[in-house]
Amino acid sequence: MVVIGLTGGIASGKSTAARHLAAKGAHVIDADKLGHRVYEPGRPAFDKVVAAFGDDVVGEDGGIDRRALGGKVFGSPAALKRLTDIVWPGILDMARVEIDAARVNGAPIVVLEAAVLLEADWESDVDEVWVVTVEPDVAIARATSRDGVDETAVQARIDAQLSNGERAARADVVIDNSGDEAELLAKLDAAWQRLRPRLREAAS
Repeated sequence: MVVIGLTGGIASGKSTAARHLAAKGAHVIDADKLGHRVYEPGRPAFDKVVAAFGDDVVGEDGGIDRRALGGKVFGSPAALKRLTDIVWPGILDMARVEIDAARVNGAPIVVLEAAVLLEADWESDVDEVWVVTVEPDVAIARATSRDGVDETAVQARIDAQLSNGERAARADVVIDNSGDEAELLAKLDAAWQRLRPRLREAAS
């Protein structure tokens, strides 16, 4: 089995890439969805978040009030790091369980789609890192059109992320998605074809 870590910045098209790889037969694990589940009562991260940020981050439904928690970490790098030091390991633990299950079920390729793959230093849990990049001006145009946010907000998110160059330096495969979707899918197909020898090697 080959595990691909798929990452990219805002409006890079990594989710489109993940859907295409799923259609080709990959088992895709969405770290963003795991990031919502990690806050569920009963999970280790829940108690740690409450201990770190106070009982007032617990909502009326008994779960973490994401808005209240966001208010505690917004504008505070130290508080944000305290949160990610709790949440990121919890997400990775859940991803590892899914990867192990996919291996038992005979999945040939697993894709861990994670925006924070590199920031969280998860490279050792994947066999290859695939980075989808996009030029900042293209990302701004896509995000403002898709999400209805203003350019300043998108630029702030881009500035807070790793740059394309920083991501590319840590990648095994770099896929530029500054063109249209057809170009992206063609590049993904080429990268997928390159995996065939590795899959045969893993199966032997």
